[in-house]
Amino acid sequence: MRADRRAWIGGLRPGPVGYRRSEVLRGGLGALLGIGLAGLSASLVPGGPAGLPWIVAPMGATAVLLFAAPASPLAQPWPVLMGNTLSTLVGVAAGKLLDDVTLAAAVAVGVAIPLMMVLRCVHPPGGACALFAAVGTSAVADHGWLFALWPVGVDTVVLLAVAAVVNNLTGRPYPHVPEPPAPAPGTDAPPTERVGLRAEDVRAAMQRLDRGLDVLPGDVLALVRDAEAHALDRRLGQLRVGALMARDVRTVQPQETLYRARMLMNQHAVKALPVVDAEGHVVGIVTVYDLFNLDVVALTPVSEVMSSPVTTVGEDTPVSELVALMADRGLRHLPVVDGAGRLAGIVTRSELVAVLHRALVGS
Repeated sequence: MRADRRAWIGGLRPGPVGYRRSEVLRGGLGALLGIGLAGLSASLVPGGPAGLPWIVAPMGATAVLLFAAPASPLAQPWPVLMGNTLSTLVGVAAGKLLDDVTLAAAVAVGVAIPLMMVLRCVHPPGGACALFAAVGTSAVADHGWLFALWPVGVDTVVLLAVAAVVNNLTGRPYPHVPEPPAPAPGTDAPPTERVGLRAEDVRAAMQRLDRGLDVLPGDVLALVRDAEAHALDRRLGQLRVGALMARDVRTVQPQETLYRARMLMNQHAVKALPVVDAEGHVVGIVTVYDLFNLDVVALTPVSEVMSSPVTTVGEDTPVSELVALMADRGLRHLPVVDGAGRLAGIVTRSELVAVLHRALVGS
């Protein structure tokens, strides 16, 4: 009993996850601009009836979701727009049909919530919109159904526009799209997604849990995969690419011929050559596949067949990051560069497989 009481009291404390300073600034600046522009825009709409506010109180709650929790399913454009406007219409209807204010308020919110749930547009401020429309002033009653368009609709659209601009300009994609694109028919998912947890597994678990979680399966899946990558990095002992790469690397320059490239590959039994400029900066890569079916006796310069730009990694890149690059993107050879961008070595799938095998045997 005491443990239960302690757990209940603990649930009243602030959550363990705080906000970074950049997120706090984004939330405050976004709300300032959004509420200000929404009220200004609504005030400029011609023909607005006297006695109606240019911006209604539920927009403050909408601003909290749009700028403090823009990745929440409750803050996406469809729930925001439909939740506010549809609930307002419900509130107006309740106010028109019921003379008792208390009953009208109860019916408005009681109908708006299941309606939003059925239409997949649950937005908490929508309940406030329904309540405000049902018990509002006489000006709200006189404006009738148009109250859902002005000021509620105008305010909501402006807030959404500001949220899209502010969030995207500050590095927070909005609208939030967490689900990875499904593979095209007849194609396989990337190798790292063929085993382990899948989106449908998360979705099924959330449905069985049946707690109305306001998080999308794609977000949960992304979190789990990021945790798996972190765990792999930990099991590898924080191993970095610099400790794994081959340092004795044969290279060619862009103006050298394909004949020279093939000769180096045959002499040193390698399948790829980084292409570097005179200062050692990586400008491309040429592989045995680039030379396939080509006349390597010709004096064609390497620059005409090399892959450029080329994906590179740094010496301090975690080895765990190589998994996605080599497995999902199909890269077989990755030039490694130093802090100045000059070639320091090369890492291949063979080194990666050896490290993963060692980690698997060790676990």
